[in-house]
Amino acid sequence: MIKIAYHDLYAHPLPEGHRFPMLKYELIPAQLMHTGVIKSSDLFAPDPLGEADVLRTHTIHYWHSLRDLTLPAKEQRRIGFPLSSQLVERELRIAQGTISGAKFALQYGISFNVAGGTHHAGSNWGEGFCLLNDQAIAANHLLNNDICSRILIIDLDVHQGNGTAEIFKSEPRVFTFSMHGEKNFPFRKEISDLDIPLPDGVEDATYLILLSKNLNEVIKSFQPDFVFYLAGVDVLGTDKLGKLNLSKSGCSERDRIVFETCRKNSLPVQVSMGGGYSTEIKDIVDAHCNTFKVGFDIFEKL
Repeated sequence: MIKIAYHDLYAHPLPEGHRFPMLKYELIPAQLMHTGVIKSSDLFAPDPLGEADVLRTHTIHYWHSLRDLTLPAKEQRRIGFPLSSQLVERELRIAQGTISGAKFALQYGISFNVAGGTHHAGSNWGEGFCLLNDQAIAANHLLNNDICSRILIIDLDVHQGNGTAEIFKSEPRVFTFSMHGEKNFPFRKEISDLDIPLPDGVEDATYLILLSKNLNEVIKSFQPDFVFYLAGVDVLGTDKLGKLNLSKSGCSERDRIVFETCRKNSLPVQVSMGGGYSTEIKDIVDAHCNTFKVGFDIFEKL
């Protein structure tokens, strides 16, 4: 069994000009069901996250400014979305979906969140369409409740996981591994436990060799007991914000390397989708759906 977090609010309406980034959240589960990859019973709708879990990762001042809708206009512009109660609830449900998904992964080997991967949210800031850092929140939940003791976060979005790196900079129980565009957003980067900055235009072969080599070395040296995987598809050559040049098949092979490595090492993995900004929505949805298909193919054999 594989469980997938999804809520109607993931694709909540935004003012004109902000709608496109949300459209994929409607289309991913629809395409997966249409093609028979999943059934509606595989989906679960997360409740909003409780405040205690928010405050294990984010400062009380920042959280209250979100909760009370008092975040200054300058900080809202940094996020990229106008702040609303509906948007805050969306983030709370996404984060709870990642926590619940992590627990499902401990049972079944793998789980997915149709959204999430909000890795630009730091302990006291939001940016880049990210308000609350779902995988950081979930990692802290597992650690705080003594469910896991050594967590690896694999961030393969094209943008560095700066918020995640900042949150865990002094936490030896979490290893942050980010492969990202060297010259891409965020332009002020934090320091992950392992950063692999990539030059513009990197193609499949180079990317996959670097990933396989470094991932195996990290797992051997750090010996995690749980993995969070951020599977952004903005690494595609078609992505208007990405600057890398992976093909769809290369992106799928990236996922296969991660999932096969996790399975080989008996590591449960929770997957959040991250970014995707190709001009054609079909390219985004196809690549995200391929992540689900590859994960299902590898872990349903368990």
